[in-house]
Amino acid sequence: MDILSRKVRLLLDFRGYEIESETQEKYFKDLYIVSKRDGKRLLLRIIQESPLVSGKVGVRQVRKMKEKIIKEECDGGILIGTGFSYSAKKEARAKGIEIIESSMIPSFNIFEHELVPKHEILTKEEAEKLLKEHRINPYQLPHIKRTDPAIFLIGAKPGDIVKITRKSPTAGVYVTYRYVV
Repeated sequence: MDILSRKVRLLLDFRGYEIESETQEKYFKDLYIVSKRDGKRLLLRIIQESPLVSGKVGVRQVRKMKEKIIKEECDGGILIGTGFSYSAKKEARAKGIEIIESSMIPSFNIFEHELVPKHEILTKEEAEKLLKEHRINPYQLPHIKRTDPAIFLIGAKPGDIVKITRKSPTAGVYVTYRYVV
């Protein structure tokens, strides 16, 4: 198993996905994955080699992936590659495909480190209960960027509320909430 495959398996574990099936093509590998949380089926495409001279993933590959998502009746898609053209990023956002550069995926489990606390995405019901209980709007919570390594790994999107549980020598267990931007 190469490094990229190991990183992808780690990412899938963090986000709670199981691999349903996989196929290998000339330039890419397709994984059909299912969420353990809500049962959504996604197409995850790993671009192993780009046919473009620049080595980046182009807009044509994004369009072909979207066609396959529709054909296979998937709920969405994730595209992983070493680099993406500006047009490919723009097209993917428009088509609802998440783009991940392989360099963003850590090669080890960051949550095993003693200084990285537990992160969990709140469900809609839990978030509503929290906001109602404290009489606040989501944007009034402290913010955390979507590009934060822990947030990226658990798959939180802008607008989500994340529960962070820390162990403190003085307070015991300390829970805080962050709004993903």
